[in-house]
Amino acid sequence: MSTAYTYIMSNKKHGTLYIGSTVDLIKRVWEHKNKIYGGFTAKYGLTQLVYFEEHDGIINAGEQEKRFKNWRREWKIALIKKHNPLWRDLYEDIL
Repeated sequence: MSTAYTYIMSNKKHGTLYIGSTVDLIKRVWEHKNKIYGGFTAKYGLTQLVYFEEHDGIINAGEQEKRFKNWRREWKIALIKKHNPLWRDLYEDIL
């Protein structure tokens, strides 16, 4: 089974959040940063990868994405702050 990811994009600390899942995190974040597909992340300038986690397969990543989307906003912010307290853009870390 291949590795997949659940991730959170933002535009700034405590800003707008987008949750997604993918099998190619580097490519997908690059697409968000370069507004390749338009949509929500392009509209709100969500170009910073502030959180991600690995999963065993896209099904598991997709299930986690659905769980995160049902979380309260403050839970998502607490998760980001726990793993990335400065809200750094983690894109360089994954390259």
